[in-house]
Amino acid sequence: MPASQHQSPKSDIEISQAAKKRLILDVAKERLGIGPENLEPYGHYKAKVSMDFVKSLQSRPNGKLILVSAITPTPAGEGKTTTTVGLTDALNHIGKKAMLCLREPSLGPSFGVKGGAAGGGYAQVVPMEDINLHFTGDFHAITSANNLLAALLDNHIYWGNALGIDPRRVAWRRVMDMNDRALRSIVSSLGGVANGFPREDGFDITVASEVMAIFCLARDVDDLKKRLGNIVVAYTRDRKPIRASDLKAHGGMTVLLKEALAPNLVQTLEGTPAFIHGGPFANIAHGCNSVLATTTALKLADYVVTEAGFGADLGGEKFLDIKCRKAGLRRTAQSLSPPSARSRCTAASKRRISSPRTSRRSRPV
Repeated sequence: MPASQHQSPKSDIEISQAAKKRLILDVAKERLGIGPENLEPYGHYKAKVSMDFVKSLQSRPNGKLILVSAITPTPAGEGKTTTTVGLTDALNHIGKKAMLCLREPSLGPSFGVKGGAAGGGYAQVVPMEDINLHFTGDFHAITSANNLLAALLDNHIYWGNALGIDPRRVAWRRVMDMNDRALRSIVSSLGGVANGFPREDGFDITVASEVMAIFCLARDVDDLKKRLGNIVVAYTRDRKPIRASDLKAHGGMTVLLKEALAPNLVQTLEGTPAFIHGGPFANIAHGCNSVLATTTALKLADYVVTEAGFGADLGGEKFLDIKCRKAGLRRTAQSLSPPSARSRCTAASKRRISSPRTSRRSRPV
């Protein structure tokens, strides 16, 4: 950090734009051993890692996963991303092979009070403005997949309603990646017979969509398609659930998300590789980056630093209870107690793990 930063501090965007970024192909090759044939570049400084390469890593051992959490956040956040970036840069600085995994920012908070989500100061991921805006188009693909399902649902009702959907019990809403309170509750299908049957409807923000949560938990394209097919979109008059697979919508949704499913690779200001992929809100979903990005990073680095949205009592809990369980990750806690007490705790933990009567609450994730 230059001394002038203390007398005349630069803004985050000024620091980001003044950075001398390395070509992402070089970062991937030198830091992670990923050849250019396994990358799909989006310009010079961001790229997607091919799904074929991701599959080829399955036999490699996992590195160690570190979660950064925090106290209950303020409206502007509390610095988890900055801490995550700084910690990963520091690990590399002392000779460890480390990388980080973050969520993609949503356009809504980026243009709101909170601002972007690429870190801050000299602990940033770059190119910051690209990451905070359209990035590689993942959120646009998720928006399209969500709204395709909404359109097919309304179209099915219009053309005879063979599944017997009760229009009063349509549970699927449209989304857009913007804070637009005027669209939260609306009446759709106005304008006459040709436009369908009017009903109450509304828009959510894209990151609050069930499609986003599914996208971040999917292991591959087949798993993604299966999960999308299980989405409940409406009910019949006798309360029978109607799923996306009943509308035969999950195939088209999967095609829209096929390219987005590959993890996005960028770098920090110090050239540390970073996966930024997926971005569900922690107060709506599980608030963690994609399982695919995390599990891939664990095959490529000795230490992987990640974060969970909001505080330890929300995103941190969901990281352990949802993401770790779905991804097959087991957690280990570092004790600060004396060695004798620590050994007793470890022995007790081993007994609980091996016991067939382990309670659900104490069972390791």
